[in-house]
Amino acid sequence: MGKIVAIANQKGGVGKTTTAINLSAAVGILEKKVLLIDADPQANASSGLGIDIETIGNGTYEVLEHQILAKNAVHATASPNLDIIPAHVDLVAAEIELVDVENREYLLKKALEEIKNEYDYIFIDCAPSLGLITLNALTAADSVIIPIQCEYFALEGLGKLLNTIKGVQQHHNPGLDIEGLLLTMYDSRLRLSNQVVEEVKNHFPNMVFETIINRNVRLSESPSYGESIIQYDADSKGAENYLHLANEFLKNNKDTI
Repeated sequence: MGKIVAIANQKGGVGKTTTAINLSAAVGILEKKVLLIDADPQANASSGLGIDIETIGNGTYEVLEHQILAKNAVHATASPNLDIIPAHVDLVAAEIELVDVENREYLLKKALEEIKNEYDYIFIDCAPSLGLITLNALTAADSVIIPIQCEYFALEGLGKLLNTIKGVQQHHNPGLDIEGLLLTMYDSRLRLSNQVVEEVKNHFPNMVFETIINRNVRLSESPSYGESIIQYDADSKGAENYLHLANEFLKNNKDTI
């Protein structure tokens, strides 16, 4: 049975989409069948994997609205073993259009039932908000990864997100686990980066991934070429970090590589 993992943080610029793209790609390279769902109206995960978001016919919006079956919104990517359900700007409208729909929190969960077992892992790149689409992602997910940047105000808003997750666990999805907190944008030369790592590990022992994602120029460049970091520069620090994270993720999920 496939596992659904949401990647969420209502703060923007924390490496959420970078993680969604590159963890999905790395797990695919480690010979697992992976689907990435772009649930962010900015559609950066889609364009970052080479999808032309101006011309796609069907995507997350149509799946959420139950206009089409999820399998009919799946697009192949150039990355091995990785498919995507892309987003486009219409997804913004879903927040408003679905607000009066019955059981609106369960729309994505229901839509994914028919394809969940066709993949080993389904990752959902959430929008930087705690709106209805993110709520749908958390209700559909088995677990959630929370990226946290190693910068000032790193923990700002984290309490609100954890409270939202607790609310989802209580009311919509009692099986939702926190897969882990992922430290991103780490710069070993900066005292602040090291302080943030220490602070997060002190506040949340046993919840933090061992892998830390370093600041890396190649990692920043790769989305503009529509490629994962492993396709763009397999020898880069960013590729090394995300392959290490994928191995840790699979190990935590009792998978052998």
